[in-house]
Amino acid sequence: MQIEAHATRPIDGQKPGTSGLRKKTATFLSPDYLQNYVQAIFDAIEPAGKTYVLGGDGRYFNDVAIAIILRMAAANGVARMIVGRAGLLSTPAVSHLIRLHETDGGLILSASHNPGGPKGDFGLKYNIANGGPAPEAITDAIHARTRKITEYRIAKADAPDHTQDGEFALGDMRIDIVDPVTEYADLMETLFDFDAIRGLIARGFTLRFDAMHAVTGPYGVEIFERRLGAPGGSVVNHRPQPDFGGGHPDPNPVWASDLVAAMMAADGPDFGAASDGDGDRNMIMGRGIYVTPSDSLAVIAANAHLAPGYRDGITGIARSMPTSGAADRVARTLGIECHQTPTGWKYFGTLLDAGRATICGEESAGTGSDHVREKDGLWAVLMWLNIIATRGQSVAEIMADHWATYGRTYYSRHDFDGIDATVANALMNDLKSALATLPGQAAGPLTIVEAQDFDYTDPVDGSVATSQGVILTFEGGGRAVLRLSGTGTEGATLRLYLERHEAPTGDLGQDPQAALAPVKAAAEAVAGIRARTGRDGPDVVT
Repeated sequence: MQIEAHATRPIDGQKPGTSGLRKKTATFLSPDYLQNYVQAIFDAIEPAGKTYVLGGDGRYFNDVAIAIILRMAAANGVARMIVGRAGLLSTPAVSHLIRLHETDGGLILSASHNPGGPKGDFGLKYNIANGGPAPEAITDAIHARTRKITEYRIAKADAPDHTQDGEFALGDMRIDIVDPVTEYADLMETLFDFDAIRGLIARGFTLRFDAMHAVTGPYGVEIFERRLGAPGGSVVNHRPQPDFGGGHPDPNPVWASDLVAAMMAADGPDFGAASDGDGDRNMIMGRGIYVTPSDSLAVIAANAHLAPGYRDGITGIARSMPTSGAADRVARTLGIECHQTPTGWKYFGTLLDAGRATICGEESAGTGSDHVREKDGLWAVLMWLNIIATRGQSVAEIMADHWATYGRTYYSRHDFDGIDATVANALMNDLKSALATLPGQAAGPLTIVEAQDFDYTDPVDGSVATSQGVILTFEGGGRAVLRLSGTGTEGATLRLYLERHEAPTGDLGQDPQAALAPVKAAAEAVAGIRARTGRDGPDVVT
């Protein structure tokens, strides 16, 4: 094997966000762009003699990128690579393989819920040996290296075809091509009562899982149809496509509208769910009801003991700061810890490793547990099926019981996509500058009682994350959060999160947008989103 040291120079903008480096596909296709970033990763982690997992969600450029990464891994002295067949691995499956095989980390090719194709998005993320996303100390080192890079190393030999299982070699580097589904599905059987779910389905319970032409299609067919006995066709859009069938693989009521229509029909399935591009997000529905991600986290935490893998209870709950406080009330009832972290699954890793949290969730439809170190869409779907099978209730009945016990936290996220970055940054900076003056002021129909720019100190390792989003708390307990998303690739995405809690004795049947109208008006009065962005309303409401 011949190794070429290819001269290069730094490329601007290769700073990882909350989930690795995400850019337009065309950017990754530009000369040396992928190679520079991969070499920066290898320079930061010193991979010689180590083993890594490699796979992606099958989006456009996934196969070519994997071949390049394998050649660069061999040139940088990697001893072994474990690669999903056809280059496919869901993000939670990568995390599981890292942990199962005790590798030194993994590389995930995905832009998660972002569109794919030549005009879509692409991404690359490095995960560490615990299976979770790299912490900021490592991503900062990677970014620093991208600004100084002068060459990258790549093997001249062609990488082996990764379409069939088996063991190959590229120079001194061993390559194991593995079934992307089996070991993950086997893990799920250890956590959930497949016999109970199988019996539920055998009694006529119907489900619809929308894989959105993304990576979880093969996983869904194997688990729901083959292992649990759901009729063929229960998993729809199950063939991964490079452009996700021209759709947007984000499991929310806007982009999964076909599923929503089916579930809202009088003769719809009993249960519906969807997952995203790389399989780490989920949407949960019952016939006639949509479950918000914040409510889903709270219900899962309250009922986790019904699943065999969690029969001894949970040690704690962790949620991202924009996620509603519904899970906090469950934690107080259970007498366990509850942690509020910045957005980004990497902030849950230390809590999970230290045993201070078992169940974690983000408002952006990410839910998971200590079985891996990533959010896991299929895990959440199976947990709901286990809860339904054990309790013998519908999704709507489970939600009604939960709200009657804990009260209902009305919640909604409003996304303003593709805003001019200068305008978005100025809006947030001006808001932060005014925080000290806001408490006690009227804001539309409400009064502000607290205003803060959220800072976080990790209770395990003491690491600090600052300026993670603005929290406005209003008299009566309403809350609004404003932050700029780190997952977009074009312009800026401003996210506004609204919540208001209603006690168990209150009105639990309101339309969420009506219940949150005063909080929305108060947030608009403070931030001036409409005037500053020129937008009449959000692009996506969930």
